[in-house]
Amino acid sequence: MKDYVLRATAGDGQVRAFVATTRNMVETARDLHKTSKVATAALGRTLTATSMMGLMMKNDGDKITVIIKGGGPIGSILATANSKGIVKGYVDNPNVVVEDYENGKLNVAAAVGSEGTVRVTKDLGLREPYNGSYPMVSGEIAQDLTYYFAVSEQTPSVVALGVLTKEEEVEYAGGFIVQLMPDATEETISKLESNVANLDSITNMLKEGKTPEDILNIVLDGLNPQILDKYDVGFECECSKERVEGVLISIGQHQLAEIIEEDKKAEIGCQFCNSKYMFDEDELKAILDKMNK
Repeated sequence: MKDYVLRATAGDGQVRAFVATTRNMVETARDLHKTSKVATAALGRTLTATSMMGLMMKNDGDKITVIIKGGGPIGSILATANSKGIVKGYVDNPNVVVEDYENGKLNVAAAVGSEGTVRVTKDLGLREPYNGSYPMVSGEIAQDLTYYFAVSEQTPSVVALGVLTKEEEVEYAGGFIVQLMPDATEETISKLESNVANLDSITNMLKEGKTPEDILNIVLDGLNPQILDKYDVGFECECSKERVEGVLISIGQHQLAEIIEEDKKAEIGCQFCNSKYMFDEDELKAILDKMNK
């Protein structure tokens, strides 16, 4: 099944919703970064949320970056998405292992930590990107982003995220973000709260064969949900040899000259997709010549 996100409205415009199925996106990330089960869950939840947050932006060139730094052994989690919901990301420590909860569920909070910040950067093509940093509340990621929306955007939101893995492969992944608009009535708020209180987990719903359309109707039951758009989403990295050449330029002429003299070659890796790019002596000299002009 393809990954996609639904954008919907309900309650005559009082509610907006995004519902995602992202199994392939998260499996691509797991395969590229060889993440442990708990790292796959943490990264997968963040990628899913960031993809949906990307779709909240208005213009083609807009980008959003979410960095979660909770002080746990996983280190930082970084995900960045464009306005079409295409996302990429990585974790500092893909091999992190922590003890599961007693019920056998992955203890994402122990890996991520809860003594840190969620940082959101929106690049809207203006001179300066918008930056916001907000304290973590749980380390489970969905609750942390719920808090971010409440504090940063003054938008009461429900965020649900889930990733279910077998020993290696990702089996199910997805999530939803449901937000109340400023004109939401008490009746609408009460109905949404009641629906959410009785919800099964996102991964259980996906495992039962429910589609994002089904999940949308369950979450917004009684509020007349209307689907506005359906977006194909995924994990994609646009790195290339030409793009990573900028890393060599950024180190400066003196250091590049030293690399040419001592090593005669350089290897640059992309953090997002683990691609490696080799530059031989002639290529490095050509870059240095360009810098000298």
